[in-house]
Amino acid sequence: MEKRYGALILVVVLTTSTVYGGFLSNLFKKGDDANSVAGLDESTVISGLKEALSIATDKTVTSLSALDGYFSNKAVKILMPEKIQKVSDTLRKFGFQKQVDDFVLSMNRAAEKAAPVARGYFIDAIKQMTFKDAMKILDGGNTAATDFFKEKTYDKLYDSFRPTISESMDEVGVTSFYKDMMGRFTSIPFMTATSVDLDDYVTTKSLDGLFYTIGQEEKKIRKNPAARITDLLKEVFGKS
Repeated sequence: MEKRYGALILVVVLTTSTVYGGFLSNLFKKGDDANSVAGLDESTVISGLKEALSIATDKTVTSLSALDGYFSNKAVKILMPEKIQKVSDTLRKFGFQKQVDDFVLSMNRAAEKAAPVARGYFIDAIKQMTFKDAMKILDGGNTAATDFFKEKTYDKLYDSFRPTISESMDEVGVTSFYKDMMGRFTSIPFMTATSVDLDDYVTTKSLDGLFYTIGQEEKKIRKNPAARITDLLKEVFGKS
């Protein structure tokens, strides 16, 4: 097994002309540091990647499920659907700013309430990671682990998130705010509005924000030594 893994490392080193996100350059050291590779067997590599994903996903779920986790984060905040942007712009002009703001806030509150559902799916995906998966991630870019994660969990998360989002929207008043907003808009002479599937929209935007944030956490672990908060992460990801 050690010979096979050693050969795999050699192939990767010989065929790689540029470093992959700073990770491979630290993991597969050359020259005087070559001996540092000897201690990194398959188990260590997989364990290191699993730990990195566990930390990234846990921090993501914790931060996004907190009050204003979505709403106060410009990178993931759920905005007015494009299909009804005209509704928003028009209502603002007619003095209904509060109705628009209440609707946008309620969508983000629904996403924050649903975020914890993701934790279980992430844990399952991490447990099922194989050595082949690990090597594919090592050969990828700065968000390769996140991309792997998205591939393994997105459909399941969507199916689970959608009913949870729907329930959350009822609890925080998204539907009522939406009806109020649309009612005020259509009461304006000559104004008609296109309907939007709010369950699908908020679910999709919630997941987009979730995976974006995981990707940002992965980048930190790859690039920033201070983000490697365990001995295993320091061993696998190396020091800058």
